[in-house]
Amino acid sequence: MIKFSQLSALIVLVLFSSCTNRKSLLDKSEWLLGTWQSKTSNGILYETWQKADVNNFYAKSYYLNNSDTILFETIQLKESEEKLIYIVSAPKEKKELPVSFTSTEVTHEGFIFENKLHDFPQIISYKQISSDSLIAEISGKYNGETLKEQFSMKKIK
Repeated sequence: MIKFSQLSALIVLVLFSSCTNRKSLLDKSEWLLGTWQSKTSNGILYETWQKADVNNFYAKSYYLNNSDTILFETIQLKESEEKLIYIVSAPKEKKELPVSFTSTEVTHEGFIFENKLHDFPQIISYKQISSDSLIAEISGKYNGETLKEQFSMKKIK
């Protein structure tokens, strides 16, 4: 017969192991790591994502125009209170403050972020199509008009 203390220890062990096996939201997003490329009317857009630590990913979004690299924005993706926070910062010369978007949906195939108070976009989404393909989308209302822009991206690194 199992003693009460042994049973208690077994229950604690099972509960602890089930908690530690739970994947974090950033773990679900690791497919995003690497360098992605999209051909746009402004040139070739790149997003390079790196894992900084267990709670943060960082990205640089930039255009390559001939031999010039033009920084478009930097992005921090951080996990906080069981949500992902997507923080976008424009280059310092634009003198804009960082803008935060909070996840409304996170799956292994993608995520959706919202900030209903931002002028445009109010929604940012990433959807994994395959291991080397994704669609990023920005959407929302601007001056009373509903706008949406999609970026088909291929993983190059």
